[in-house]
Amino acid sequence: MGLLATILNEECTAVDVGAQSRKRTLEWVSERVAEEHESLSADEIFEALQARERLGSTALGDGVAIPHCRTGCNDIIAVFLRLETPVDFDAPDNESVDLVFALIVPEEETRRHLTVLAQLSEVFSEPANLKSLRAAPDAAALRETLLESAPEES
Repeated sequence: MGLLATILNEECTAVDVGAQSRKRTLEWVSERVAEEHESLSADEIFEALQARERLGSTALGDGVAIPHCRTGCNDIIAVFLRLETPVDFDAPDNESVDLVFALIVPEEETRRHLTVLAQLSEVFSEPANLKSLRAAPDAAALRETLLESAPEES
């Protein structure tokens, strides 16, 4: 099983999320993480995600954003969602974002964090992958499409 499969569970994958803004998207992510990981606070995660966004947008372009932050969690946690309506994430190409892959990373974790970012960058840089992710009929298919698109780990 690849790294993405170990950090992204089915409960943290969703389609047609009705967040109407970047702030509401980050709140949704924070609430989902806190629901799945009771030791973590939705408010703390939200504040950490917001603080990272203030440093510069985490939007990559082509309708994709990878908001991320560091917290006191024990392992990397991922949330992947497709928004019902794209929202402004202050992307470099000025495109609204509809695919959001959020990462909550332990304070001391660096190597695996960079590995995940590299894998996601590769997946999201392929137009065919983006088309497949946007066409996935449900959360399970969205997760499976992402995992199938991920590069082999060496």
